[in-house]
This record gives sequence, C-alpha cells and structure tokens, in this order.
Amino acid sequence: MSQQIPTLKLLLIGNSNVGKSSLLLRFTDDTFLPQEEVSATIGVDFKVSMMEVNGKMYKLTIWDTAGQERFRTLTSSYYRGAQGVILVYDVSNRDTFDALNTWWNEVNTYCSSPDVVKMIVGNKVDKESSRVVTYEEGANFARKLSTLFVECSAKTKVGVKQAFEELVEKKFGKGGEKITAKRPARADWKEGGKKKQVGVSDMTLLSRITDNDINENLALRWKNGDIYTYIGHVLISVNPFKDLGIYTKQILDSYKGKNLLEVPPHVFAIAEAAYHHMNSYKENQCIIISGESGAGKTEAAKQIMQYIAAVSVGKSTAIQEIKDMVLATNPLLESFGCAKTLRNDNSSRHGKYLEIQFDPQGAPVGAVITNYLLEKNRVVGQIENERNFHIFYQLTKSAPDEYKEMYGLQGPESFLYTSRSLCLDVEGIDDVSDFQDTLRAMDVIGLEKTEKDDIFRMLAVILWLGNVIFNENEQGHAVVSDPDVVNFIAYLIQVEYEDLNKALTIRIMETQHGGRRGSIYEVPLNVTQALAVRDALSKSIYERLFEWIVTRVNVSLKARDTVQYTIGVLDIYGFEIFENNSFEQLCINYVNEKLQQIFIELTLKAEQDEYVQERIEWTPIDFFNNKVVCDLIEAKRPPGIFAALNDACATAHADSGAADNSFVQRLGFLASNPYFEARGGSKFLVKHYAGDVAYDIAGITDKNKDSLLKDLLDMTARSQDPFISTVLFSERMDPNSKKRPPTASDKIKFSCNALVEKLMMCHPSYIRTIKPNDHKSSSEYDAKRVGHQIKYLGLCENIRVRRAGFAYRTLFDKFVERFYLICPRTGYAGDYIWQGDARSGCLEILKHNHIPANEWQMGTSKVFIKHPETIFALEELRDQYWHNMARRIQRAWRAHNKDNIKYLQLRDYGHQLLAGRKERRRFSLLSQRMFMGDYLSVKEGMGVGKLIQTAIQLKPGEQVDFSMKGSMLVPRAMRSSVPSPRIFVLTNRDFHVVISTKNGRSIQMTDEKVISLDVIQSVSVSTLRDDWVVLHLNASTDGSDCIISCVFKTELITRLSQLTQGRITVKVDSQIQYRKKSGKTAIMKFVKDESIKQGDRYKSHIVSVPSGEPPTSQSRPPASRKTRAGTITNSQYKANSNSQTNRPIPDIKVSTPVADTEDNTYNTGRNPLPSIPVPPPRSPTTPSLPVYKAIYTFESQEDSELPFQIGDTMQIIEKSDNGWWLARIKDREGWVPSNYLEECVKPRPPPPPPRKFYPPVVPQ
Repeated sequence: MSQQIPTLKLLLIGNSNVGKSSLLLRFTDDTFLPQEEVSATIGVDFKVSMMEVNGKMYKLTIWDTAGQERFRTLTSSYYRGAQGVILVYDVSNRDTFDALNTWWNEVNTYCSSPDVVKMIVGNKVDKESSRVVTYEEGANFARKLSTLFVECSAKTKVGVKQAFEELVEKKFGKGGEKITAKRPARADWKEGGKKKQVGVSDMTLLSRITDNDINENLALRWKNGDIYTYIGHVLISVNPFKDLGIYTKQILDSYKGKNLLEVPPHVFAIAEAAYHHMNSYKENQCIIISGESGAGKTEAAKQIMQYIAAVSVGKSTAIQEIKDMVLATNPLLESFGCAKTLRNDNSSRHGKYLEIQFDPQGAPVGAVITNYLLEKNRVVGQIENERNFHIFYQLTKSAPDEYKEMYGLQGPESFLYTSRSLCLDVEGIDDVSDFQDTLRAMDVIGLEKTEKDDIFRMLAVILWLGNVIFNENEQGHAVVSDPDVVNFIAYLIQVEYEDLNKALTIRIMETQHGGRRGSIYEVPLNVTQALAVRDALSKSIYERLFEWIVTRVNVSLKARDTVQYTIGVLDIYGFEIFENNSFEQLCINYVNEKLQQIFIELTLKAEQDEYVQERIEWTPIDFFNNKVVCDLIEAKRPPGIFAALNDACATAHADSGAADNSFVQRLGFLASNPYFEARGGSKFLVKHYAGDVAYDIAGITDKNKDSLLKDLLDMTARSQDPFISTVLFSERMDPNSKKRPPTASDKIKFSCNALVEKLMMCHPSYIRTIKPNDHKSSSEYDAKRVGHQIKYLGLCENIRVRRAGFAYRTLFDKFVERFYLICPRTGYAGDYIWQGDARSGCLEILKHNHIPANEWQMGTSKVFIKHPETIFALEELRDQYWHNMARRIQRAWRAHNKDNIKYLQLRDYGHQLLAGRKERRRFSLLSQRMFMGDYLSVKEGMGVGKLIQTAIQLKPGEQVDFSMKGSMLVPRAMRSSVPSPRIFVLTNRDFHVVISTKNGRSIQMTDEKVISLDVIQSVSVSTLRDDWVVLHLNASTDGSDCIISCVFKTELITRLSQLTQGRITVKVDSQIQYRKKSGKTAIMKFVKDESIKQGDRYKSHIVSVPSGEPPTSQSRPPASRKTRAGTITNSQYKANSNSQTNRPIPDIKVSTPVADTEDNTYNTGRNPLPSIPVPPPRSPTTPSLPVYKAIYTFESQEDSELPFQIGDTMQIIEKSDNGWWLARIKDREGWVPSNYLEECVKPRPPPPPPRKFYPPVVPQ
C-alpha cells in the first residue's frame, strides 16, 4: 500500500432492488448472491478494492447506499468527498429508470463540483426477455446529460469491470475525450479464474467465521500491503517488517475528521476516533495495544502519539512545547528501554502507559508516563546475538571526548556487558545517529547539563562494573583481579576504594537473639557470590536511573493548565514463551493475562451482561474467560503462585536454594487447578490464554525478593555524590522494622491492578498486533504461526460477538443530549424543547430520522444502535446542523443587505463622477456613507412622506428614487433671488420640487414644480465644498434653470446620471452660468471666505464658502465597532427540567439538521456579563503607552496626519471616539485611523525551566 496509489471514492446510487449491492460484490469479491439472499442496505455499506487501469493501480473506496425513501436523509450525508457517482437502474423495471431524474438532481445538489465523474449504469441485462428499457433509451438519456453510460449484469459479470474502468479512466486518464455510450463488451469467461479481491477490510463482513478464514483474509491483505484490518472498532495490525510509506503527512491529513467507515483501516483512524470521542462525548480514552514481542506495538504507539500531536488544537508556545516533549519521549525512552532481541531489533524491554492530558478545548497541556517491568537482567547478560539496551552502544560509539576523558569510555567491544553476547551492531540501526536523537530529546525535555552528566556517568559506572573481574585466593574467597578498575569506579561514584571493594567481596551478617540484635560477622564471598553482588549493583543502578529519568520527564511534562480529559496509550511487553522461562516471563505473561481480561470484560462478557441487564434481545456467544488464570497467579485465598512465592521468600530468606524448595512444596496446593501442572521439582506449567508456558524454578525466589544487600545500600549512603546518595539510593533500611519489604511480585501486582483500574475508567480502543513470522521477513507469512495468534487473541469470538451485538449504546439522556438538534420536536434554534422524558425523546429522534426499527433497541436505561453506519449517519446529520443554521442566517443577511450593497455601489459610482474635481467636506471623509435615497420615506408613505406622496400624485409606474430637504433659489420682484426651503423628490420620470406651508395647525404640501428628466440637459456644480447644484434645462422649455442647494448633492447627481443612463453631463467650474426665466443668462460665482464656520452663504449671485479638503481626498473606511466582551453560552440541554418554560413548537417545516459544535464562543445574552472592575490608582511613574501595529499602509492627506507603512509599530497617545487616534512613531506624532491598526499583544511568557528534581530523603 503505497502513498502514490490514487484513491477514488465512489457512490452507488439508485432505487431499491436495482442490484447495487450485487454490483459491489461482483466487482470487489467476484461473487454473486441471489436477490433473496441479499439483505437490504441500511444507510450505507462500504468496500475497498484495488484496480489496475492502463497499467496503473488505483484504490477504489465504494459506498453502496440505501435506495429506500426512508433512508434518504442518511444517504445524502455520504455524498461529501465523493469523486465519482454511479446511478444504477434495472433494465427490466421502468420505474427505476424514471427515478433517475430525481436521483440526478439530488446528485447535482450534493456533488455540484465539475470534478465529480458521473455514470449511468443499466443493470440486469441478463433479463433480456423481461427488458422494458431499451439500450437506446439509456444511451440517449446519458447523452442528454453528457455523462458516461454502460449496461451490465452483476449475475453474468458482463460489463461490470468495464463500468468501473471507464469511470476511473474518465477521472484519471482520459478526461478530455468525448463521451460515447457503448454496448457492453462480450463477457470474458477467463476472468472467473482471476483473483480480484484484496480481502475484507472489516472481518465482521466475512461470509464464514473460522480461524482459517480470518487467517486467509489477513494473509491476502498483508501480501497486498494492507496491514490493517478491522473487527468493528478493533484494529488488527500485521507487522510488515518494512516501510510501506503509510505514515506520511499527506496520509495523516487524510484521516483528520473522518470516521472509521470513510477511510481505509489505519492506526491513524483509531487515534482520530479516540480524539473525536474525547472531544464529543467528554470521556477519557485509552488505546490498548497488545500482541507478541515483535508484532509492532511500539511502532503503533509512536504513530498514535504522532497523529494526536498533529491534529490536536492549539498553536500557543506552551501547547507546542508539550507536543514536542511528548514526541521527544519516544527516542529517549527507546534508547533506555529498548534492545535487540532474537525476535525484534527494537524490542521494548519495559512497559509504558502514556497519558496525554487535554484542557476543555482539546488542546494538550501535559502528560504523565508510568513505567512497568523494566527488564533489568538484560543489563548484565544477554543470550548470543542479542544486545544490551540501545543507550550503551550509542554512548560507547559516539560519546564526546569530554565523556571519554572523564568517564573512561571506550568502544562497546571493551566492556563485558556490551560484548559478551557477540552482537555489537544491528542492520538498520545507526547508533551514532540515534545518540544525537537521544541528546536532542533530552534538550527538548529540558534536562540540564549537570543532569545529562549524571546520567552518562551512571552508565559509565555500570559499564566499568561489568569489567570487574574476581579471582579465587587460597581460602576460596573472591579478590578483585584489577584494583585500578574498582578504584576508577569508586572515583565515579565518589566513595572510598576500600568501601567499594569491601561491598563487592564481603557480606556483613548479623545474628539476632529473641528479636534483639546479636553479633556482626564479616563473611567473605566466593567468586560466584561476588559476581552476583556486582551484577546486583549494576542492575539496581540502571533500574533506579531509568525510574529517575521517567520521573524527571514527568516533571517537564507537568500540565500547564487545567486537565479535563486524557488519552492513554498502553505499550507493554507482548506475551513471551522462550525455551527457558523464569520470573521475568511469569510477570510479563501475568500482565498480558490481565490485559486480555480487560478485553474480555469490556468487549465480550460486559457486552453480553449488559444485554441481559438491559433486556435486549440477542444471541449469546460462548467464549473463554481467562479470569481463572489471573486468579491462579495473583489470588490470596486460595493462595496463588505469587502468594506461594512470597511465603517461600519469607520462611527461607537467607538461603535461595531452601527458598526454591519451599516454593516447590507450596505449589503442591495448586495441583487441583486445571490450568496448572507441576513438572517435577524444577519446573511448573501455566496454561495461559496464549499457550502453555513452563517456568524454571531455580533462582525464582531470589528474583522475587528484589532487594539490594544492606552492605551495598550502606556503601551508596556514604557516597559524596548527592545524585547517588540522595536521588538513586535514597531509601534507608530500618534495622528495627519487622515489616516485610514488598517483593517484586507484590509490586507488579499492585501496579498492574492500578493500571487495570485506570483503564476500566476510560473508553477503550484496541489494537491487536500480529507477528507474521519469527524471522523478521517482509515476504514470509507463516500461516501456522499467525493461526496460533488468531486463536489465543480470540478474534473469532470477537467477530461473532460484534456481528450478534450492537455497535453503539448510550444512556437515554446522553443520546438525547447529543442528537436533540436533528429533530424539530426535540430541538429548535439550538435549544432543547422536548417536554417528555429522555426515553421518549430518543424514540422521537430515531423515528424522525427514519431509522428502521430493526436498527435499534430500547433497553431499560440505554438506547442500542446495531450498525456503526447508522450512528455515523446521525453524527453526520448533527455535524451539518450548525452549517444549515449558518446558511439560513447568511441568506437572511444577504437579503437584508441586498439594498445596502446596491447603495454602496451607487455611492462609489458617485465618487467617480466628481473625483478630483470638487473639494470635499472634512466630516464626509471620516466614514463612507451609503446612498440610501429615499430619506423622507416617500416610497413607504410614512410620516411626512405620506403628505409628500399625496402632493406629487405619482403616476402609474412612477417610483421614488430620492427624497431630501434642501433649498431652492427663488426670484423676487425687483430684488435679487433668495434661497427658500423646499423638498426635492426624484422619481424614475420627474424631478419634483415640493413646497411646505403651514395652515393653522396642519401642514400643506404642494407640488410646486415638476421637471421631466427628459428636459434636464446637464448639471453644474462648483469646484468648492458648497452644496449648490444647477439643473440646466433644454432651451425649448419655458422657464429658467433650477438652482438648488442639497446636502447630499453627490447622491442626487449620481441618481440623475443613473436614471438618464449617463446622458446628463456633469460640469464642474469656479462659476456657473445659468438661464433665467426671461431667457437671459446670469453667472453664479463661488468664492472662499474663511470667516464662515459652517455651510455656505448666498448673496447676490455670490456663494461664499470656507476651504474644504483637497478634491483628491479619499473617504476613510469606517472605524471598527467595539464588540461587547463576553462568551456565548452553549445551548443548554435540559433533561425534563420543571423550571423550563413551555415553548410552543413552531409550525414550520424544518430542514434536515445536523451537528452541534460543542465549543460555542458566542454570548446569547442570557448570562449577565461581569462588571468591569474599578481600575487601580495610577502609579506615580509614567505609564507605558499601548503599542499597535499597522495592518494597512496609510498615506496622509494633511500635515496633522501621520503616515505609516504596513507592519510599522506605534504608541497610542490618545484615543478619540471619532475613529482617529493620536499616535507616535519614534519622534513623529500625528492622527491615524484606528481601523488600520491592530494591538500588539505581549506574548505569554514561557514556563520557567524545570528545576532539578530530587525525591525527598527518607529519614533513617
């Protein structure tokens, strides 16, 4: 499966019973089922198939949608992202052909993109005798729609492959060719012998459910590069042992926001489902990865973390820092916790549970790592062709000169602990490069230089301890062969040579008499005992160092904000069966038994128990419950294996041989257990769920004690290095304490049960990994080996339970809370309006959305949905809800704003008419006014507008375009003309001048003058900022030109020009010549007079006006309004609240709604906003001025304005409400438009670096 393979999402659309499902089965599985054996599609079915066209491979994701009318609301949600649509009809059924028009319209509604390839397919041509739709009818219909056309038969295979090939060619290969309808090609009967399928992507769809069928399906997919397969929501992963290129950013992005059915099986899909479920359902999540060693668990965990870091919200510095740290834990813990084994070159030799912590918005704010079962024995010995932990080879091969000199580091061949297994290098592992990754991870985590030095010094101590060799003296006692080595180690851990030498070769024994301390003896050790002490110290140092690193990482990952939810990823040892198995394998397999028990409890047993409790009808499935094996190991009464171990250690603690014999005796009590067998005195056998394992008894009690000799603890306590004495070895033994210290089995049982308790509180996701062979081969599929894993993983039972059960279940109130939006009786305008109980609300939602009765059942407290397709469809409807609401608001706003846009366009046209020719008033530059036109409401007949409407007596078809108060120059007998108040009304035919007179208490309107637009020849205005306009009339008309003063003169001229289609010319001059009534001409002059403060003044043909703004001045964009602070509350779901006010259900048709956004940030106004706190008293020091950044370039028009370029920063000295602020840039000051600026918000300071962490010292 390569990322270069193009993927095509196809939909099969059409009426019921046209054979869509049969076409899908024939194409993907090369099978055909009779009509009576094909179950009706519920919502949608889904298959994936590979296809070769013109020598190139394509991946087809084919969706078979329901044809029944009641599923139409579900089907529409699956059009999203479709790249091809096949509309199917039955050639023997005229109704299915006639329905194509309806289907075609629906397809064009939801798939309007021209990139979507469409095809008409006539199916069932094998029924030639029953044909009612001819080939020519289908071809002509397709030709009319300019789309592809093919006839075929799913039963005989005729034309099926051709249909899909033509569609792929149209999309990817021959998109420019003319489309011609073709008759189906003659059937190629040889095709029946070819294998076209690539298995089933969800094994709940297997026709037969046996271990062999599962094995064959996994083998088929693995060989094709499809390593992932589903069982419902459980992901099965088969290790490919090679890079398939399936974890690229492009592929990762393709899984964002997609449900499991929309995309092929992948570990990214499981991570997406967990992240979506956490955000949508507000539940903690856990992803449990299980399988054998080498099956790919660690790689799956890494990809999950990679995906969550990539898709989780939040871009702040702190959030990004947490994401980087979480990802950095992978190389760091891999170096210290992974090693090469015979089965796996990068085998995890410890268990890890990583909890990523999220805030309420779904942004990662922290993480916690819990460590389990570090294989510390690997530090001191490995079998041939295995290696120690990676970090030892990284350090010895690429340590800097500083460490080589200080810690005496050499190549790995120079140290016993790294060379005794005869494997220094691993193909595919670059230790030098990996060491640099480890150092970078340490930097990301925030480790200080001194902390790194302490870590590498401890590693050097371990390496040099392995080189301590003992000889036997004449008395048979161990003596150090090379004192210089011990002396160098003493230097590294800062103890005296004598102390270290004594601790390695002599054991202090103390006798007791009746609980009182007795004599103290120094007992020399033999060589074997001395080597055991040396190795014990090395293992203890590494184990404690590893635990400290995990603790230190957790300090750095500590949550930066409120933790609301978590996603846990469990990557732990796989089940282990070796030739020689000891205490380590018993603990590992015990943990795997507990994880298997969780899987059984949550997916098999709990499923069936819940159906019984909720009184749901279903078919019970038998399965093996491994709780009896867990009890065999961990139970106290009757005592299990761990209890027997602890008793043996307590009764014969001084002699390991005696303790082992005591353990053998106690195992006799388990002989009646059917899952236990005693194998003489050297082994015992446990029948695990994954297979029978025989464990060696020799040395098992010593490993269970897990205690360091008091001599070594005393030696470390005397160290002058605080990292040794107070960090790694902080515990002190109390000689008077009679409490038995916890054994290794106690610790693992406690931590394992704590893990199980934590996992049981989360919503689980499962990844079951399978190892295809034991040779790490990318081409070998060992069916027998895989079959064993299929059997003990219980995949067959898992499939049966999944098919017999329900994919989704939730409490009634949770279901209503989630989906009330998609039913008009339960939700309206985002509010919950249902008055009944939650159960009846569930029924209302399901019935309104036409979910078939056999798709759901109602329990006593929960609703159960059978198929995941149905719940995905409901989620899709919910996702669309707010989009639908937003579109409604947008439509309403556009309708409301339609006239506003027209007014704005008219205004812009008016500015072009006078641009650069007439001075402008200053206040008109502060914002851009819309040209509204009818300012006196003459058109609506409201207020004074009604009187004006009556006065002008509009003719049929005459419409008011502009109305405004102003003044007109009126001649007087023997005297000069004077301005007199008038009302101007411009219609699409005439220009009316209305005079208003007062008659007693009433106002009388008279249409004084009516000027037809046809006689207006031109318009004149001055070059100054006055409001005078002269309407020049044709010479043929009787009377003078009309001279008026109007504040909105530009709008009046613009509307005149528009109504006359630009016929009227606009003249701009410093003086205007006009025609008087007598036929004579006169001149109106315009002069500047700065003594006039406002408006202008007319006297004897002279208009005096103050200076205005330059003609080239541009109007400023309006200043942004300040929005009221506050958050919008969520639409609250109220479960049958008595305080809820009854709200009538509106009698309107509600379109099919769909999704809610959980995280609204708008204020509905229901919650009062917090009052603004009283500001603190001003400090006597000079306050700092707010800093803003320019988001646009501004060029000043006046000396008082301050020009700036985009990106300039400035201090704001004064903020004015008119939209202009006084600003300072360096030593320049001036006025700037506020809406050109954006405040510079100070970045949030980074968190302080983590302090050096040391656990508290336990007092003696």
